[in-house]
Amino acid sequence: MTEQQAIEALHALPRLPRSGASLERMQALLDHLGNPEKQFKCIHIAGTNGKGTLAAMTSSILTHAGYKTGLTISPYVLNFRERFQINGQMMSPRTLASLTRKVLDAADAIIAEGGEGPGEFEAVTAIAFLWFARQKCDFAVVETGLGGRYDATNVIPAPLVAAITRIGMDHTEILGDTLSEIAAEKAGIIKEGSVVVCYPEQPEEAMGPLLTAAANAHTSLVVPDTADLQQLKCRPLENYVDYGGYRALLQFPGKHQANHAAMAVEIALALWREYHYEIPDEAIETGLRDAKMPARIEVMRRHPLLLLDGCHNADGTAALAATLKEAGYDGNLVAVLGLLKDKDHSKMLENLAPCFEKVFTVMPDSPRAMTAEELEEEAKYHMDAEAAPSVAKAIRLAVDYADENNLAGVVVCGSLYLAAQARPLLLKEAEK
Repeated sequence: MTEQQAIEALHALPRLPRSGASLERMQALLDHLGNPEKQFKCIHIAGTNGKGTLAAMTSSILTHAGYKTGLTISPYVLNFRERFQINGQMMSPRTLASLTRKVLDAADAIIAEGGEGPGEFEAVTAIAFLWFARQKCDFAVVETGLGGRYDATNVIPAPLVAAITRIGMDHTEILGDTLSEIAAEKAGIIKEGSVVVCYPEQPEEAMGPLLTAAANAHTSLVVPDTADLQQLKCRPLENYVDYGGYRALLQFPGKHQANHAAMAVEIALALWREYHYEIPDEAIETGLRDAKMPARIEVMRRHPLLLLDGCHNADGTAALAATLKEAGYDGNLVAVLGLLKDKDHSKMLENLAPCFEKVFTVMPDSPRAMTAEELEEEAKYHMDAEAAPSVAKAIRLAVDYADENNLAGVVVCGSLYLAAQARPLLLKEAEK
């Protein structure tokens, strides 16, 4: 089996298996694989926005502290193997092929015994756990895929730390249509014996279920003190933060990312205070500074601006808009925008409208995407919009429009699927 054959075989598995939300399929799969999930310590991260960034910061800190640290994230942006990392290095193509074969063989055995085979995310998660166990990782930083309670990752024993990033309205058809219901699902990762670290500006409606889950698990809930968090003087679209004396110039712009940095510090301090893991102050600061992920308000070029953001829901677009406004880019930009059908388009467009003089709409590479024409019709209620035939053409049109109208630059945003398509094109544009 080649890497490409492995990826195609995983994509061929059902996105949502017939029997719906359950941990039984995942547990059966891991039982067939020798229960690799029991062979390393976990930091488990759930939430609506910011999970990947917090996971990257946390794993970077632990790596700099000298621990062998696995990281599994969802979704990937550029390369499928981004999902599987140890100490910042992706799994090799040969290892992906080998472990995929092993997981699919286990799935075949389950089906032959009359059981139900795994879905795609369950198989992917099993591959990650199998690799971390084989490589004898000290820690694994594990990002949930969807929700928490019935997420495939939630078969792990009680994690050392359960972290909950900001709760927002997303995947309402599965998780519930109130913040309280969604928070209750995310809180499913909170288990007895874990320390809980929570986003410092959590919506009030979401806090009740999180506090209840922590109380039921007989554990405390740690919330970073925003009085200890400062954003220090730096250039626009830079993020120099101080949290309780830990200082770092982050590679992620935005106040929300400063909050994630504070969470990462609290996770590291919890591992030291509660479990006596040695994590030097220098490792915390260097880990925060070196952490990176593509398409998180990523500045590809400063003058004229080229910026890429995978914001894919209302909270994500609000964070992008706030960051652009704070940096002084208020209405003097052009956007290339693509959205998925199952998102709150109206709220996303409402959030973004003040940032852009014009938007070129595109269709991201996903069966769930709106067409460029559908998005153009909806976007016209909020701003000047024009459908483009392709992502490459839209970027060309946007760059030319910004140049001809003396605007500050171009932002590509609205979906991680779009970010994956656009990033190679933006890198080439940035070199001109």
